[in-house]
Amino acid sequence: MRLHRLDITAFGPFGGAQSVDFDDLSAAGLFLLHGPTGAGKTSVLDAVCYALYGAVPGARQSGQGLTLRSDHAPPGTRTSVTLELTVAGRRLEITRQPPWERPKKRGSGTTLDKAQSSLREYDATTGAWKDLSRSHQEIGEEITQLLGMSREQFCQVVLLPQGDFARFLRADAEARGRLLGRLFDTHRFAEVEKRLAERRRAAEAEVREGDAVLLADAHRMQQAAGDAMELPELTPGEPGLAEAVLSAAAVARSTAREELAVAHCRLAAAESAQAAAERALAGVRETARLQRRFAEARERARALEERADGHRAAQARMERARKAEAVAPALELRDAAEAEHRRASAARAHTRGLLPAGFADDGAAGLAAAARRAAEELGGLDSARRAERRLAELAEERAGLDRQERADEDILQEAETWLAGWDAARAGLQARIDSAQEAATRAEQLAVQREPAAGRLRAARLRDQLAGDTDTAADRARRARDETLAAKAHWLEVKERRLNGIAAELAAQLTDGEPCAVCGATEHPAPARKDAGHVDREAEETALAAFQAAEERQTERERRLGVVREALAAATAEAGDTPTSVLADEVAELERLFAEARRAASALHPAHEELRRAEQEHERRVTACRQAEVRTAARVGHRDRLDRERDALEAVLTEARGALDSVAARAAELEHRVGLLTDAADSARAAEDSAQRLKDADARLADAAFRAGFETPEAAADALLDATAHRELQRRLDAWQSEEAAVRAVLAEADTTAAAQRPPADLAVAEQAAAEAGRRLRDAASARDAAERRCAELDRLSVRSTQGARRLAPLRAQYDRVARLAALTAGTSADNERKMRLESYVLAARLEQVAAAATVRLRRMSSGRYTLVHSDDRAGRGRSGLGLHVVDAWTGRERDTATLSGGETFFASLALALGLADVVTDEAGGVRLDTLFIDEGFGSLDDQTLDEVLDVLDSLRERDRSVGIVSHVADLRRRIHAQLEVVKSRSGSTLRQRGAG
Repeated sequence: MRLHRLDITAFGPFGGAQSVDFDDLSAAGLFLLHGPTGAGKTSVLDAVCYALYGAVPGARQSGQGLTLRSDHAPPGTRTSVTLELTVAGRRLEITRQPPWERPKKRGSGTTLDKAQSSLREYDATTGAWKDLSRSHQEIGEEITQLLGMSREQFCQVVLLPQGDFARFLRADAEARGRLLGRLFDTHRFAEVEKRLAERRRAAEAEVREGDAVLLADAHRMQQAAGDAMELPELTPGEPGLAEAVLSAAAVARSTAREELAVAHCRLAAAESAQAAAERALAGVRETARLQRRFAEARERARALEERADGHRAAQARMERARKAEAVAPALELRDAAEAEHRRASAARAHTRGLLPAGFADDGAAGLAAAARRAAEELGGLDSARRAERRLAELAEERAGLDRQERADEDILQEAETWLAGWDAARAGLQARIDSAQEAATRAEQLAVQREPAAGRLRAARLRDQLAGDTDTAADRARRARDETLAAKAHWLEVKERRLNGIAAELAAQLTDGEPCAVCGATEHPAPARKDAGHVDREAEETALAAFQAAEERQTERERRLGVVREALAAATAEAGDTPTSVLADEVAELERLFAEARRAASALHPAHEELRRAEQEHERRVTACRQAEVRTAARVGHRDRLDRERDALEAVLTEARGALDSVAARAAELEHRVGLLTDAADSARAAEDSAQRLKDADARLADAAFRAGFETPEAAADALLDATAHRELQRRLDAWQSEEAAVRAVLAEADTTAAAQRPPADLAVAEQAAAEAGRRLRDAASARDAAERRCAELDRLSVRSTQGARRLAPLRAQYDRVARLAALTAGTSADNERKMRLESYVLAARLEQVAAAATVRLRRMSSGRYTLVHSDDRAGRGRSGLGLHVVDAWTGRERDTATLSGGETFFASLALALGLADVVTDEAGGVRLDTLFIDEGFGSLDDQTLDEVLDVLDSLRERDRSVGIVSHVADLRRRIHAQLEVVKSRSGSTLRQRGAG
């Protein structure tokens, strides 16, 4: 993979459009990406990663989407990243645009545009770009397949974070395992361990579950068998459980079958005894029943003899009632005619009492003629009644006109009073609107002044604070420079003293007969001796470490001083020399004036609303006055028409009323008279008709009574029975006959008569004997049923236990195999000597490859001194497999990587990162990585080591690679000519590029 060009717009700290030509930078093999802290060096690498994977590296990926947009970008500029690269022989162009909250094209506010991506490929035959995809998912899958690396792997092998590898060197085996697992994607081996552990737990659960079921069946068999079955103390999972259960079950089944045979014999004997007892009880019960039946029949016969006279009287009464039934219709007809005559006579007397004295002797015909005459007179009053109703309507209409006139006068008076003060009220409301409008304009002007004044006040306060911080930082930087000079002087002094006594160190290693490492002689006549002030290599290294630590502290404090001075200059430029108290008073005064103007301006809308309502009320009042005047003019003519019609109707009604007050009273009087006369004529006619019908009914009744054999109609009426009495008498006669027949039938039965001649039956003794036989039968049947259930339950449980034991055998064998394999992969088995997990074993092989690849560069960086080696030894109580040691050629000893100094840790971690990049690249399918980035750490190297590290990086050009170094170390700017500088300013960062030439 080789990068060609990167275009950035409104991304991170870059407010505008920036471009990076990687072809120009990579021409020299090494190029430097530098700039002040916070300028945006890492954002350039973030843009590369975002273009490829749609996400930024590491912890910075938590704030993506809208947060990738630069705060310095203009509102109308969209965030965009375009990367042109060559990978797998294909030249591609990737463009990504995160979600964008842009201003709306119409109206105010913003709207959210979705993220967009595009992938294009350069066609060398046509010399043009062709579109491949605009899908986020398709582009991500395509890039991942071409690179062969995930985003995490890419960030480790292309964007080399030295701090991570420094921690990797000092980390324990578990932390190294997590990093290597992400890079080499060994989670599948961990998944194998997990799956085996799960299968072991599942198989163990199945075995325990099967044993638990088998043991539960054994306890059920023991409950069914009682004391005939004994079980040893066993728990699920113990060997021999199935055999013990099956053996005990066989003994229990044999005992239960013997008990069942005995219970069958006892039940047969009890059944025979119970049948005999039941037959004897049935005979005794039948004899007792017949004896009771005969005694009851004799008692009922004596009762019938005692009631014989009453029965004969009832028969005679029933005979007279049957004869009287022939006279009943005539009696009913005569009673109805008599009742009707009484009602008609009473009605006639009542209606005649309501008539005047002149009609007391008139018959039905005379009363009917008088009613017709009164009805004819009533019919002549219809037109007069209509005229009377119209006169009432005219009076109501005239009263309504008077009410309308009074209402219109009130409306006119109220409207004229209100309209008299309209001009003054309107002028007052307009004055309020003008005052509020002026206050709103004043508030807008003050709002423009508030933010700059507040900004100057904040800058002034920051300026005052940073003035003290600058003095403190300058004092600390000065002390750090003094400490660095002292430490350097001490180190040079120690180094000079060691060089002066180096001969003594070499002489201490001479042995007679062995050649000298300097001159080659085998004889050593006068070897040098160490004097009292001799300095060894450890003391020199201690002094050098102290000097390097002091130099790092000096660099950090000088950087801090520069940051504080830059901030102080920026704050002074914004606030000027005006004292903070003066600026605070100005801001307070602006805030007070702004608040007053806002309060006054808040009355603008209410004043407008009040004026609008007042104008609407004015229009309504004027319209009401006009409408009232029109209605007043129309009422004059209407009132005259009503008066003329009223005079005409009064003349007609005076004649029709006569002596009464109204036509309605005259009509009511006639209606009442017609009703009385009509009722009197009807009641007189009905009374005459009912008297004739009563006379005819008396004649028919006398004839019917004579033919039925009664002397008088009253005797026939006394002999009649109503329906209830007739039914009761008939029921008594029928009951007598039924009872007499039943008694004769019982006394005629032969078996009943024979049973009465035998001695009384003893039912209690027979029932007691039958109950005792039944109890013995039930006990025997219960014992037989219990024995059968016990045998059936033992057989069923025994069969189920046998089947369960057969199913459990292969499960137990499978569990043993899985458990051994899971323990081996988890590192807990005795067969795993180093207690190494499967994933750790795979990672150990990868770590061994990484250590071998890193050693090639580490030896060159350290002048052949250091070698990285992988170790399988266990660390403390932990598991082995991921140990990493460094071999020091000067001492020949192997030690932990955590003992390396700061500079040594840097070039060791750099060598490790480069080696890891080679191994991961091979693991990813051999994708060639032609562009690498190394982030920071060069400030910890001395000049000689820095040259050696740069030589190693420069040697990468032999493989046609280019390496970008991200650092703000000043010395690198002199050593590396191809540079990409990030320039920081208040309006956002920009990029300046300088090629190798």
